[in-house]
Amino acid sequence: MTDMSDLDPTSYDTDVVIVGLGPAGGTAALALATYGIRVHAVSMFPWVANSPRAHITNQRAVEVLRDLGVEDEARKYATPWDQMGDTLFTTSLAGEEIVRLQTWGTGDARHGDYQSGSPCAMLDIPQPLMEPVLIKNAAERGAIISFNTEYLGHTQDADGVTVRFRDVRSGTEFTQRARFLLGFDGARSKIADELELPFQGELARAGTAYILFNADLSKYVAHRPSILHWIVNSKAGFGEIGMGLLRAVQPWNQWIAGWGFDMADGQPDLSDDAVLEQIRTLVGDPNLDIEIVTRSFWYVNQQYAEHYQSGRVFCGGDAVHRHPPSSGLGSNTSLQDAFNLAWKIAFVVKGYAGRGLLESYSPERVPVGKQIVARANQSRKDYAGLREWFDHDSDDPVAAGLAKLKEPSAEGVALRERLYEALEIKNTEFNAHGVELNQRYCSTAVIPDADGVDEVWTRDRELYLQSTTRPGAKLPHAWLVGVDGTCISTLDATGKGMMTLLTGIGGQAWKRAAAKLDMPFLRTVVVGEPGTIDPYGYWRKVRDIDEAGAILVRPDGHVAWRHSTAVWDDSEALANLEDALTTILDRAPGRSEETASSTHEPQYSTRAVPITVPHTTAEDAVPAAANTMTVEGENR
Repeated sequence: MTDMSDLDPTSYDTDVVIVGLGPAGGTAALALATYGIRVHAVSMFPWVANSPRAHITNQRAVEVLRDLGVEDEARKYATPWDQMGDTLFTTSLAGEEIVRLQTWGTGDARHGDYQSGSPCAMLDIPQPLMEPVLIKNAAERGAIISFNTEYLGHTQDADGVTVRFRDVRSGTEFTQRARFLLGFDGARSKIADELELPFQGELARAGTAYILFNADLSKYVAHRPSILHWIVNSKAGFGEIGMGLLRAVQPWNQWIAGWGFDMADGQPDLSDDAVLEQIRTLVGDPNLDIEIVTRSFWYVNQQYAEHYQSGRVFCGGDAVHRHPPSSGLGSNTSLQDAFNLAWKIAFVVKGYAGRGLLESYSPERVPVGKQIVARANQSRKDYAGLREWFDHDSDDPVAAGLAKLKEPSAEGVALRERLYEALEIKNTEFNAHGVELNQRYCSTAVIPDADGVDEVWTRDRELYLQSTTRPGAKLPHAWLVGVDGTCISTLDATGKGMMTLLTGIGGQAWKRAAAKLDMPFLRTVVVGEPGTIDPYGYWRKVRDIDEAGAILVRPDGHVAWRHSTAVWDDSEALANLEDALTTILDRAPGRSEETASSTHEPQYSTRAVPITVPHTTAEDAVPAAANTMTVEGENR
């Protein structure tokens, strides 16, 4: 049931306050502003992320960027898909190769799967380059963005949330009243703590040193492009993974060197001498000219929240799933948390849906968070098989083991077979198309098929995408053809902040039913009519329903409901569609849009709205060292 108090803008400073401007917060700000919702997004820091951090951007995350109209802009700053390339396992960057794996769907065996599964290619964009794309576009679309603004706390009641802030430059404290509060404030989330969200797992179970440095390594990698290089030698073999890492940040001149350390020995030695020696060992060049940019260390977490919300306050991103970067799932999942939640909040604020719609957020996203935390940590453990050939009885286990690995003997054959078997397992980290795209939502915002038949997985669920229009799944990508003859994806014909009714030429009863309902948030797409014709027959192959059936697609691209059989009667189509929308959106039965529009209309973020945000000049500012965290070369 829609709470009509949510439709009165006069008692709120803004519709939504977002704390945190990382991938989740930036996406939420962009999506809400795009949907016409007043949003104020804050960060206690002076600018975006100050280290490369997340970088792998999988196809589902790029689909989110595409829907929000920023895919092309993000690609300008990204390493393109074809240069993400092979993942190498070598004794050093200049040294002997042991094995390599074609990764991120770039290899011959998997490239077709990735191309057919999405209209979007993967990309590699470091977090400091991704965040400005999200934030700039959010601001251009009306979001209010405040850096140097510390979240202090909140109180919520039945009607809204009062949020307290402090300007870290001047010390000025102020409050704002909002309908909803989003806590996308990172792995040390204050808001998650305040909500006492239940967590499972452990923190700081392993340690890793990360050094950002500049060096021209093009002569080692330009001819075999890859963003990840695993270094296997006795001087790099520390920690859980047991290998060193060289990650390309800006090919091929800026890199991260990473290696594990024993937490029992305390913090790692990150002195100039230690760091330079380790980097030169990983590269295999004792005379390499290196500029150290930053040095830091972090701990491996394995923890996820079992619930993401309380009342009008919601958490997402690293605040609720905490894990290492293995498998490249962190920022991708964070973007999707925000994308899942944003349209629901927009529908509630605009009066299109009842508050019950928001209760679907945790049931849909918690299983995803649990899965990716487990997957990322398992990916680290799966490196063990790639080290089985080490000769631990030798002073140099790697060199001695490598000699045995190359022996023309029965032992050599057995070692090589086990090595390739271990390499095959790493596809679950580097070619896990299913982990990235096979999410299945189960909540009150999804109506399952009436037959109750469980989905049958025909291939490995983690490795391979299984496209389907089953409710809860992501709408399959299929190329259609537009009015000008260019190809458009089914994903382009849906989304954009609206519910979409998909049917075929035979589904005229559905088309008339949607027209009769005349809902401002519902579009009808008839595949086969001009603008969305199906000359290839690709949609026919994946739609899973009769041409005269119907599929209801949510703004986030997931299927909410489908009617698999043909419907020719207008009244039957109308009753089925109205019932589905009422259930999914928690709408009052029989409620008309005319009734809804007679209430107070919300103020959208594109309108000028007074908002209380302190403005501090350089003369007013005071030192705020107590509110910053310093790492060499950074002030964060």
